[in-house]
Amino acid sequence: MGERLVVIGGDAGGMGAATQARRLRPDMDIVALEKGSWTSYSACGIPYLVGGHIGELDQLVARTPQQFRDNHRIDVRLRHEAMGIDLDRRSVEVRDHDHGRTVRVPFDQLMLGMGARPRRPDLPGMDLEIVHGVQTLGDAAHLLDHAEHGPCDRVVVVGGGYIGLEIAEAFVQRGSAVTVVEQAPEVMRTVDPDMGAMVRAAMERQGVEVRVGVGVEGVADGVVHTSDGDLKADLVVLGLGVQPNNELAADAGVALGAGGAISVNRRQATSADGVWAAGDCADSYHLVTTRKVYIALGTVANKQARVAGTNLAGGYATFPGVVGTAATRICDTEIARTGLTEHEAERDGFGFHAVTIESTTTAGYLPEARPLTVKMLAERNSGRLLGAQIVGQEGAGKRIDVVATALHNQMTVEEMTHLDLSYAPPFSPVWDPVLVAARKAAGVVAEADEIR
Repeated sequence: MGERLVVIGGDAGGMGAATQARRLRPDMDIVALEKGSWTSYSACGIPYLVGGHIGELDQLVARTPQQFRDNHRIDVRLRHEAMGIDLDRRSVEVRDHDHGRTVRVPFDQLMLGMGARPRRPDLPGMDLEIVHGVQTLGDAAHLLDHAEHGPCDRVVVVGGGYIGLEIAEAFVQRGSAVTVVEQAPEVMRTVDPDMGAMVRAAMERQGVEVRVGVGVEGVADGVVHTSDGDLKADLVVLGLGVQPNNELAADAGVALGAGGAISVNRRQATSADGVWAAGDCADSYHLVTTRKVYIALGTVANKQARVAGTNLAGGYATFPGVVGTAATRICDTEIARTGLTEHEAERDGFGFHAVTIESTTTAGYLPEARPLTVKMLAERNSGRLLGAQIVGQEGAGKRIDVVATALHNQMTVEEMTHLDLSYAPPFSPVWDPVLVAARKAAGVVAEADEIR
């Protein structure tokens, strides 16, 4: 038997590393432990399943356990929950739920891909059956069963982040009366409040009641208690973001980093010899702030997993870092962001200029032209691009990728104005809105320099 790799977690972080290791090391013995019933699935697709855009839960599965066994010779063990890691004995204590037994699985190398779980506030009633988190396919199956077989006329979503607002839209499409409760001044804390206000307005146009600046105090007897009064609810969905599944690593003495996630270096190695981590349980390096951050996104998980798999198989690869790029669509509105918001820039000590422009998704004279708003941040004096946010209708969101590319290359806003972007009336005005924002930001930077 060759060197053994044990993988904890059957989604992107774990299985991406396992398949990459298999490509490079045909001789490696690979065992994957997954406490649930699915592998390699798209959690991002869950709201579209709930909303009826996807017919079957299994459509979200990219690779089944049997495909991993047949095509990659990976011994996938479902409903096998890792309970503890013994680094001295090089073994994992595993609970086999189907057979009701606990076994030890030895390893030479260990890959941690345990992912994350929905944030569940320490409030009365948060463990009730009507309260659902949304992160795994198991969560999705529970939520869908409640939606299809239980009452869901009145749905309360706690938290106005990506998943919360996507789930709110999904239940509106199912005909439910939906209320979103958000403690912050606006929804979508990953964008600035002025941009979040546009998202809230879009939700309200679609019939969602949105209460901002309101805290949840508990759930009891079909009622959500808030600082703004009680809300009746057949179903409560948590949209407060996620927290890393870090307990196994912490208990084993593996160092934690940003956001309580497992600390990793550029090669996805942890503080423990022969132990690697990737995905929603691991931290990342931010290319703009040059500090460690916790960003739980599928794009990051897949890239980190490939790097980890390469290194644990004896190769060499590094993960350079992230700029925090994310996008979603809520009702008829697309929201995207990358780099730093004003709050994040202030927190990290950047002096900056922020500009906002309004434009259209296509040439303005076309009937399909839709409005969009771009907000862009540039560093004072240097004019270095720090980040951008986009809110608009169809055709707006993916423009954020241009900004993300510029951030990766540490461009100034002045340099951005010269980017040779494509143009045709059905795709853009002759000056793309991103370039208009960069031009305005460059002008503000230059004017400030003259005054200085």
